[in-house]
Amino acid sequence: MTDNQEPILNKDENVMDQSLFLKLKRWQWWLLVAINIFFLIVGQAAAVLLGRFYYDQGGNSKWMATLVQTAGFPILFIPYFFLRPSEEASTSTNSASMKVIALVYFVLGVVVAGDNMLYSVGLLYLSASTYSLICATQLAFNAVFSYFINSQKFTALILNSVVILSLSAALIAVNDESGGPSGVSKGKFLLGFLCTLGASALYSLLLSLMQLSFQKVIKKETFAVVLEMQIYTSLVATFVSTVGLFVSGEWNTLHHEMVSFDSGRASYVLTLVWTAVTWQVCAVGVVGLIFVVSSLFSNVISTLSLAVTPLAALVVFHDKMNGVKIIAMLLALCGFASYIYQNYIDDKKARRLQTHVEETHDVC
Repeated sequence: MTDNQEPILNKDENVMDQSLFLKLKRWQWWLLVAINIFFLIVGQAAAVLLGRFYYDQGGNSKWMATLVQTAGFPILFIPYFFLRPSEEASTSTNSASMKVIALVYFVLGVVVAGDNMLYSVGLLYLSASTYSLICATQLAFNAVFSYFINSQKFTALILNSVVILSLSAALIAVNDESGGPSGVSKGKFLLGFLCTLGASALYSLLLSLMQLSFQKVIKKETFAVVLEMQIYTSLVATFVSTVGLFVSGEWNTLHHEMVSFDSGRASYVLTLVWTAVTWQVCAVGVVGLIFVVSSLFSNVISTLSLAVTPLAALVVFHDKMNGVKIIAMLLALCGFASYIYQNYIDDKKARRLQTHVEETHDVC
């Protein structure tokens, strides 16, 4: 558990009286965290590889690349309908009105769509190395937003994790030997740089706002609400992206794009479908980690995936794995272990405090 969760146990009356992690056994909580980490890393790595395949094979629609990042949300109704009935009994009755919650989902959905579009534009005009290096700045942005929005405290272990993971991502970015896009002017390069930097900041802000929404507005303790947030924000983001696809005129180019796709029409369709699915798997991991841990932890794991993705590229695209990349992997693992250990320490402190509160209550 992170330090920002301590107010749940004592001072902040607006936050849930009992948090999910205190109802679970320790191994159950860690299993839930591990599952969400797996979803995030595997989902993001697969989505990035599929996105690279889409562009390599002739895809060039920015709005389509934006749309597939949220269009797969209907598949989340499957686990949602299984989880909701079993979790209704534990739902808090102090949540905000449906109008307020709908407004939160709408605003977050618009932010998600805008963030996805910024990332798409940035990747279009930047080389992979520059893009990855700028994306690593999301940890620094999230540290600021978590401090002001979520009252996130920083320990030496957390700071060490942030620094090491950032260095790991930077090493991978600097060592990327692939060339940048051809025919990109200085103006477009600057646009790509600013869009990627803005997307990293906006993504970090989005994580903090999601965590704040869970604590202050929604006030529910079930994983079903995590799926609800992902479903409804993705619905809004998908609608915004679809409107953008039609308004921009890129819709008219999709047929030609599919016909001229190097690996064929069926491959074109399957690439988009599986890209949409894997982004949803990643998104569940992101939101799940925000719910059970914190936005900063979710962002740290997202940055860790920047080091894991080259391993997947090594297998899929037979990319070269040199000494610098291996060092970056080891740094990422060290940073990850540092943050995990901090959460283990905070977990023990939180449980000791809860035990003390329960013993005091029994005496009274």
